[in-house]
Amino acid sequence: MSTSPTTITLRRPDDMHLHVRDGEAMRAVLPFTAARFARALIMPNLKPPVTSTRQALEYRRRILEALPGGVRFDPLMTLYLTDRTDPAEADRAKADGGILGFKLYPAGATTHSDAGVTDIRRVDAVLARMEEIGLVLQVHGEVTDPDVDVFEREARFIDTVLSPLAVRFPRLRIVFEHITSRAAVDFVLRAREGIAATVTPQHLLMNRNALFAGGLRPHHYCLPVLKSEADREALLGALAGGSPRFFLGTDSAPHGRAVKEAACGCAGIFSAHGALELYAEGFEAAGRLERLEAFASEHGADFYGLPRNSGQIRLIKKPWEVPASYPYGTDRLVPLRSGERIAWQAVQEPPGATAGAMPAGTANR
Repeated sequence: MSTSPTTITLRRPDDMHLHVRDGEAMRAVLPFTAARFARALIMPNLKPPVTSTRQALEYRRRILEALPGGVRFDPLMTLYLTDRTDPAEADRAKADGGILGFKLYPAGATTHSDAGVTDIRRVDAVLARMEEIGLVLQVHGEVTDPDVDVFEREARFIDTVLSPLAVRFPRLRIVFEHITSRAAVDFVLRAREGIAATVTPQHLLMNRNALFAGGLRPHHYCLPVLKSEADREALLGALAGGSPRFFLGTDSAPHGRAVKEAACGCAGIFSAHGALELYAEGFEAAGRLERLEAFASEHGADFYGLPRNSGQIRLIKKPWEVPASYPYGTDRLVPLRSGERIAWQAVQEPPGATAGAMPAGTANR
Protein backbone atom coordinates (compact mmCIF):
# COMPACT_ATOMS: atom_id res chain seq x y z
CA MET A 1 0.00 0.00 0.00
CA SER A 2 1.20 3.49 -0.81
CA THR A 3 -0.19 6.64 0.79
CA SER A 4 0.15 10.40 0.59
CA PRO A 5 -1.90 13.07 2.35
CA THR A 6 -4.36 12.97 -0.54
CA THR A 7 -4.06 9.54 -2.23
CA ILE A 8 -4.19 5.89 -1.13
CA THR A 9 -3.34 3.01 -3.45
CA LEU A 10 -4.10 -0.41 -2.05
CA ARG A 11 -4.52 -4.00 -3.14
CA ARG A 12 -8.04 -4.60 -4.40
CA PRO A 13 -10.13 -5.51 -1.35
CA ASP A 14 -12.70 -8.16 -0.44
CA ASP A 15 -16.07 -7.61 1.23
CA MET A 16 -16.50 -10.68 3.41
CA HIS A 17 -20.13 -9.96 4.36
CA LEU A 18 -22.54 -8.64 1.74
CA HIS A 19 -26.23 -8.70 0.83
CA VAL A 20 -27.07 -8.22 -2.85
CA ARG A 21 -30.66 -9.53 -2.84
CA ASP A 22 -31.88 -10.89 -6.19
CA GLY A 23 -33.51 -9.86 -9.45
CA GLU A 24 -34.02 -6.13 -10.11
CA ALA A 25 -32.85 -5.23 -6.61
CA MET A 26 -29.56 -7.04 -7.21
CA ARG A 27 -29.01 -5.32 -10.53
CA ALA A 28 -29.47 -1.97 -8.79
CA VAL A 29 -26.85 -2.51 -6.08
CA LEU A 30 -24.30 -4.99 -7.43
CA PRO A 31 -22.36 -2.48 -9.58
CA PHE A 32 -21.35 -0.48 -6.51
CA THR A 33 -19.65 -3.46 -4.89
CA ALA A 34 -18.16 -4.85 -8.11
CA ALA A 35 -16.50 -1.51 -8.84
CA ARG A 36 -14.67 -1.46 -5.50
CA PHE A 37 -14.18 -5.08 -4.45
CA ALA A 38 -12.68 -8.05 -6.28
CA ARG A 39 -14.73 -10.57 -4.30
CA ALA A 40 -17.54 -10.62 -1.78
CA LEU A 41 -19.03 -13.26 0.49
CA ILE A 42 -22.72 -13.27 -0.43
CA MET A 43 -25.23 -13.77 2.38
CA PRO A 44 -27.82 -16.53 1.85
CA ASN A 45 -30.89 -15.02 3.56
CA LEU A 46 -33.09 -14.74 0.49
CA LYS A 47 -36.71 -15.81 0.54
CA PRO A 48 -36.59 -18.80 0.38
CA PRO A 49 -33.11 -19.06 1.93
CA VAL A 50 -30.13 -20.54 0.10
CA THR A 51 -29.80 -23.81 2.00
CA SER A 52 -28.22 -26.15 -0.56
CA THR A 53 -25.17 -26.24 -2.78
CA ARG A 54 -27.41 -26.43 -5.82
CA GLN A 55 -29.27 -23.26 -4.80
CA ALA A 56 -25.97 -21.48 -4.09
CA LEU A 57 -24.61 -22.32 -7.53
CA GLU A 58 -27.81 -21.06 -9.16
CA TYR A 59 -27.64 -17.86 -7.12
CA ARG A 60 -23.99 -17.38 -8.05
CA ARG A 61 -24.90 -17.73 -11.73
CA ARG A 62 -27.58 -15.04 -11.39
CA ILE A 63 -25.08 -12.71 -9.73
CA LEU A 64 -22.55 -13.18 -12.52
CA GLU A 65 -25.24 -12.58 -15.14
CA ALA A 66 -26.25 -9.34 -13.40
CA LEU A 67 -22.75 -7.83 -13.56
CA PRO A 68 -22.21 -4.85 -15.87
CA GLY A 69 -20.38 -5.77 -19.06
CA GLY A 70 -16.61 -6.09 -18.74
CA VAL A 71 -16.58 -6.11 -14.95
CA ARG A 72 -14.64 -8.88 -13.21
CA PHE A 73 -16.02 -9.84 -9.81
CA ASP A 74 -16.06 -13.14 -7.95
CA PRO A 75 -19.06 -13.91 -5.71
CA LEU A 76 -18.12 -16.23 -2.86
CA MET A 77 -21.01 -18.22 -1.43
CA THR A 78 -22.19 -19.46 1.95
CA LEU A 79 -25.17 -21.60 2.87
CA TYR A 80 -27.98 -20.86 5.29
CA LEU A 81 -27.81 -23.17 8.32
CA THR A 82 -31.12 -24.57 9.60
CA ASP A 83 -32.21 -27.08 12.21
CA ARG A 84 -32.62 -29.60 9.37
CA THR A 85 -29.33 -29.14 7.53
CA ASP A 86 -27.86 -32.52 6.58
CA PRO A 87 -24.13 -32.95 7.35
CA ALA A 88 -23.81 -34.35 3.82
CA GLU A 89 -24.55 -30.84 2.53
CA ALA A 90 -21.25 -29.74 4.04
CA ASP A 91 -19.46 -32.31 1.87
CA ARG A 92 -21.26 -31.10 -1.24
CA ALA A 93 -20.37 -27.50 -0.41
CA LYS A 94 -16.73 -28.35 0.17
CA ALA A 95 -16.53 -30.25 -3.11
CA ASP A 96 -17.77 -27.22 -5.02
CA GLY A 97 -14.85 -25.06 -3.89
CA GLY A 98 -16.68 -21.74 -4.23
CA ILE A 99 -18.77 -22.20 -1.10
CA LEU A 100 -16.80 -21.13 1.96
CA GLY A 101 -19.08 -22.11 4.81
CA PHE A 102 -22.44 -21.89 6.51
CA LYS A 103 -24.15 -18.85 8.02
CA LEU A 104 -25.73 -19.19 11.46
CA TYR A 105 -28.77 -17.00 11.94
CA PRO A 106 -30.44 -17.53 15.32
CA ALA A 107 -34.11 -17.84 14.40
CA GLY A 108 -35.71 -14.39 14.49
CA ALA A 109 -32.47 -12.46 15.02
CA THR A 110 -32.55 -10.31 11.88
CA THR A 111 -34.00 -9.87 8.39
CA HIS A 112 -35.19 -13.15 6.81
CA SER A 113 -33.93 -15.25 9.74
CA ASP A 114 -37.21 -17.04 10.45
CA ALA A 115 -35.78 -20.30 9.06
CA GLY A 116 -32.67 -20.01 11.23
CA VAL A 117 -31.39 -22.22 14.01
CA THR A 118 -33.63 -22.51 17.06
CA ASP A 119 -31.05 -24.24 19.29
CA ILE A 120 -27.34 -24.48 18.52
CA ARG A 121 -27.24 -28.07 19.73
CA ARG A 122 -29.55 -29.08 16.88
CA VAL A 123 -26.74 -28.48 14.37
CA ASP A 124 -23.87 -30.15 16.24
CA ALA A 125 -23.58 -32.90 13.62
CA VAL A 126 -23.20 -30.35 10.81
CA LEU A 127 -20.67 -28.31 12.82
CA ALA A 128 -18.64 -31.44 13.52
CA ARG A 129 -18.47 -32.22 9.80
CA MET A 130 -17.56 -28.61 8.98
CA GLU A 131 -14.76 -28.81 11.52
CA GLU A 132 -13.43 -31.98 9.89
CA ILE A 133 -13.38 -30.66 6.33
CA GLY A 134 -12.45 -27.03 6.98
CA LEU A 135 -15.62 -25.05 6.23
CA VAL A 136 -16.12 -21.78 8.09
CA LEU A 137 -19.06 -20.92 10.33
CA GLN A 138 -20.20 -17.32 9.93
CA VAL A 139 -22.22 -16.22 12.95
CA HIS A 140 -24.83 -13.55 13.51
CA GLY A 141 -24.04 -13.15 17.18
CA GLU A 142 -27.16 -12.17 19.09
CA VAL A 143 -29.54 -14.03 21.36
CA THR A 144 -33.21 -13.61 20.54
CA ASP A 145 -34.67 -13.88 24.05
CA PRO A 146 -37.10 -10.93 24.34
CA ASP A 147 -36.19 -10.59 28.02
CA VAL A 148 -32.61 -9.63 27.09
CA ASP A 149 -32.06 -5.92 26.43
CA VAL A 150 -31.44 -5.28 22.74
CA PHE A 151 -28.13 -3.57 23.53
CA GLU A 152 -26.94 -6.61 25.52
CA ARG A 153 -27.84 -9.39 23.09
CA GLU A 154 -24.37 -9.62 21.55
CA ALA A 155 -22.64 -9.90 24.92
CA ARG A 156 -25.15 -12.52 26.10
CA PHE A 157 -24.60 -14.50 22.89
CA ILE A 158 -20.87 -14.63 23.59
CA ASP A 159 -21.43 -16.01 27.07
CA THR A 160 -24.21 -18.50 26.34
CA VAL A 161 -23.57 -19.65 22.75
CA LEU A 162 -20.29 -18.60 21.18
CA SER A 163 -17.81 -19.31 23.97
CA PRO A 164 -19.20 -22.82 24.65
CA LEU A 165 -19.34 -23.48 20.90
CA ALA A 166 -15.67 -22.58 20.45
CA VAL A 167 -14.77 -25.03 23.21
CA ARG A 168 -16.96 -27.88 21.93
CA PHE A 169 -15.47 -27.58 18.43
CA PRO A 170 -11.86 -26.52 19.01
CA ARG A 171 -10.86 -26.72 15.33
CA LEU A 172 -13.96 -25.13 13.83
CA ARG A 173 -13.11 -21.82 12.19
CA ILE A 174 -15.61 -19.12 13.16
CA VAL A 175 -16.22 -15.58 11.93
CA PHE A 176 -18.10 -13.44 14.43
CA GLU A 177 -19.93 -11.20 11.98
CA HIS A 178 -20.49 -7.43 12.25
CA ILE A 179 -19.29 -7.10 15.84
CA THR A 180 -20.52 -4.03 17.67
CA SER A 181 -19.25 -4.00 21.24
CA ARG A 182 -16.22 -3.88 23.50
CA ALA A 183 -17.27 -7.31 24.77
CA ALA A 184 -17.00 -8.72 21.23
CA VAL A 185 -13.61 -7.10 20.64
CA ASP A 186 -12.29 -8.56 23.89
CA PHE A 187 -13.65 -12.00 23.05
CA VAL A 188 -12.05 -12.09 19.60
CA LEU A 189 -8.67 -10.84 20.82
CA ARG A 190 -8.54 -13.46 23.60
CA ALA A 191 -10.09 -16.33 21.66
CA ARG A 192 -8.35 -19.46 20.48
CA GLU A 193 -6.86 -19.71 17.00
CA GLY A 194 -9.37 -19.91 14.19
CA ILE A 195 -11.72 -17.17 15.41
CA ALA A 196 -12.02 -13.83 13.61
CA ALA A 197 -14.54 -11.02 13.15
CA THR A 198 -15.86 -8.59 10.57
CA VAL A 199 -16.56 -4.92 11.24
CA THR A 200 -19.00 -2.72 9.30
CA PRO A 201 -18.54 0.95 8.38
CA GLN A 202 -21.62 2.00 10.32
CA HIS A 203 -20.47 0.42 13.57
CA LEU A 204 -17.01 1.89 13.06
CA LEU A 205 -18.24 5.44 12.44
CA MET A 206 -21.50 5.84 14.38
CA ASN A 207 -22.82 5.23 17.86
CA ARG A 208 -26.44 4.75 18.91
CA ASN A 209 -27.05 8.51 19.15
CA ALA A 210 -27.15 8.43 15.33
CA LEU A 211 -30.47 6.59 15.57
CA PHE A 212 -32.07 9.66 17.09
CA ALA A 213 -30.18 12.64 15.62
CA GLY A 214 -32.85 15.25 14.91
CA GLY A 215 -35.59 12.61 15.17
CA LEU A 216 -35.95 8.88 14.59
CA ARG A 217 -33.55 7.84 11.79
CA PRO A 218 -34.81 4.57 10.25
CA HIS A 219 -31.97 4.44 7.72
CA HIS A 220 -29.51 4.13 10.62
CA TYR A 221 -31.33 1.09 11.99
CA CYS A 222 -29.49 -2.20 11.56
CA LEU A 223 -29.03 -5.42 13.51
CA PRO A 224 -27.09 -5.68 15.66
CA VAL A 225 -28.05 -2.13 16.56
CA LEU A 226 -25.49 0.63 16.92
CA LYS A 227 -23.94 0.67 20.38
CA SER A 228 -22.37 3.20 22.76
CA GLU A 229 -19.48 5.54 21.99
CA ALA A 230 -17.23 3.41 24.20
CA ASP A 231 -18.10 0.38 22.06
CA ARG A 232 -17.41 2.29 18.85
CA GLU A 233 -14.04 3.42 20.19
CA ALA A 234 -13.20 -0.20 21.07
CA LEU A 235 -13.87 -1.24 17.47
CA LEU A 236 -11.79 1.60 16.09
CA GLY A 237 -8.96 0.78 18.48
CA ALA A 238 -8.99 -2.88 17.49
CA LEU A 239 -8.71 -2.05 13.79
CA ALA A 240 -6.05 0.58 14.40
CA GLY A 241 -4.10 -2.04 16.34
CA GLY A 242 -3.72 -4.11 13.17
CA SER A 243 -4.77 -7.52 14.50
CA PRO A 244 -5.26 -10.02 11.63
CA ARG A 245 -8.34 -11.33 13.42
CA PHE A 246 -10.39 -8.38 12.12
CA PHE A 247 -11.32 -7.82 8.50
CA LEU A 248 -13.72 -5.97 6.25
CA GLY A 249 -17.35 -7.02 5.99
CA THR A 250 -19.77 -4.23 5.14
CA ASP A 251 -23.04 -6.04 5.85
CA SER A 252 -24.41 -3.65 3.22
CA ALA A 253 -28.10 -4.53 3.26
CA PRO A 254 -30.39 -2.71 0.83
CA HIS A 255 -34.07 -2.13 1.58
CA GLY A 256 -36.40 0.14 -0.34
CA ARG A 257 -37.54 3.37 1.26
CA ALA A 258 -41.08 2.06 1.68
CA VAL A 259 -40.08 -0.76 4.01
CA LYS A 260 -37.52 1.32 5.92
CA GLU A 261 -39.80 4.29 6.57
CA ALA A 262 -42.63 2.16 7.94
CA ALA A 263 -44.42 1.51 11.23
CA CYS A 264 -42.25 -1.60 11.61
CA GLY A 265 -39.21 -0.83 9.47
CA CYS A 266 -36.66 -3.37 8.24
CA ALA A 267 -33.17 -3.58 9.73
CA GLY A 268 -30.28 -2.91 7.36
CA ILE A 269 -28.00 -0.13 6.14
CA PHE A 270 -26.94 0.25 2.51
CA SER A 271 -23.26 1.26 2.34
CA ALA A 272 -21.95 -0.36 -0.86
CA HIS A 273 -22.03 2.98 -2.71
CA GLY A 274 -19.14 4.28 -0.58
CA ALA A 275 -18.05 1.53 1.77
CA LEU A 276 -14.32 1.55 1.13
CA GLU A 277 -14.27 5.33 1.37
CA LEU A 278 -16.11 5.22 4.71
CA TYR A 279 -13.59 2.78 6.14
CA ALA A 280 -10.84 5.16 5.03
CA GLU A 281 -12.49 7.86 7.13
CA GLY A 282 -12.36 5.58 10.16
CA PHE A 283 -8.72 4.63 9.74
CA GLU A 284 -7.81 8.24 9.06
CA ALA A 285 -9.57 9.33 12.27
CA ALA A 286 -7.47 6.78 14.15
CA GLY A 287 -4.29 8.02 12.49
CA ARG A 288 -3.72 4.57 10.95
CA LEU A 289 -4.44 4.85 7.23
CA GLU A 290 -1.46 2.60 6.55
CA ARG A 291 -3.39 -0.29 8.13
CA LEU A 292 -6.44 0.00 5.88
CA GLU A 293 -4.99 -2.28 3.21
CA ALA A 294 -4.34 -5.22 5.52
CA PHE A 295 -7.83 -4.93 7.02
CA ALA A 296 -9.54 -4.59 3.64
CA SER A 297 -7.41 -6.73 1.35
CA GLU A 298 -5.35 -9.26 3.32
CA HIS A 299 -6.79 -10.43 6.64
CA GLY A 300 -10.03 -11.82 5.20
CA ALA A 301 -8.35 -13.59 2.29
CA ASP A 302 -5.76 -15.08 4.63
CA PHE A 303 -8.37 -16.32 7.11
CA TYR A 304 -10.41 -18.02 4.39
CA GLY A 305 -7.33 -19.45 2.68
CA LEU A 306 -7.83 -17.45 -0.51
CA PRO A 307 -5.08 -15.91 -2.64
CA ARG A 308 -4.73 -12.17 -2.14
CA ASN A 309 -6.03 -10.12 -5.06
CA SER A 310 -3.52 -8.80 -7.58
CA GLY A 311 -5.31 -5.67 -8.77
CA GLN A 312 -5.23 -2.24 -7.15
CA ILE A 313 -7.67 0.54 -6.34
CA ARG A 314 -7.06 4.17 -5.51
CA LEU A 315 -8.78 6.49 -3.07
CA ILE A 316 -8.33 10.23 -3.28
CA LYS A 317 -9.04 12.81 -0.58
CA LYS A 318 -11.85 14.54 -2.44
CA PRO A 319 -15.16 14.99 -0.62
CA TRP A 320 -18.29 14.12 -2.57
CA GLU A 321 -21.95 14.49 -1.79
CA VAL A 322 -23.91 11.26 -1.49
CA PRO A 323 -27.18 11.30 -3.47
CA ALA A 324 -30.39 11.49 -1.49
CA SER A 325 -31.39 8.12 -2.99
CA TYR A 326 -30.65 5.63 -5.75
CA PRO A 327 -33.08 3.71 -8.00
CA TYR A 328 -34.12 0.37 -6.51
CA GLY A 329 -36.57 -1.49 -8.71
CA THR A 330 -39.89 0.29 -8.36
CA ASP A 331 -38.74 2.00 -5.14
CA ARG A 332 -35.83 4.20 -4.05
CA LEU A 333 -32.85 3.20 -1.90
CA VAL A 334 -31.60 5.64 0.74
CA PRO A 335 -27.84 5.13 1.29
CA LEU A 336 -25.69 5.75 4.32
CA ARG A 337 -24.74 9.45 4.45
CA SER A 338 -27.68 10.35 2.22
CA GLY A 339 -27.38 14.01 1.26
CA GLU A 340 -24.14 14.35 3.22
CA ARG A 341 -20.47 14.12 2.29
CA ILE A 342 -17.88 11.36 2.33
CA ALA A 343 -14.30 12.61 2.62
CA TRP A 344 -12.65 10.04 0.32
CA GLN A 345 -13.52 8.99 -3.20
CA ALA A 346 -12.73 5.77 -5.03
CA VAL A 347 -11.42 6.29 -8.55
CA GLN A 348 -10.60 4.15 -11.56
CA GLU A 349 -7.81 1.65 -11.10
CA PRO A 350 -4.36 2.42 -12.53
CA PRO A 351 -3.85 1.49 -16.22
CA GLY A 352 -3.73 -2.23 -16.88
CA ALA A 353 -5.99 -3.23 -14.01
CA THR A 354 -9.18 -5.19 -14.59
CA ALA A 355 -12.16 -3.51 -12.98
CA GLY A 356 -15.17 -1.73 -14.31
CA ALA A 357 -15.94 1.93 -14.08
CA MET A 358 -16.81 3.37 -10.68
CA PRO A 359 -20.53 4.20 -10.48
CA ALA A 360 -20.82 7.96 -10.40
CA GLY A 361 -21.50 9.29 -6.93
CA THR A 362 -24.07 11.83 -8.10
CA ALA A 363 -25.45 10.18 -11.22
CA ASN A 364 -28.75 9.09 -9.67
CA ARG A 365 -29.55 11.93 -7.31
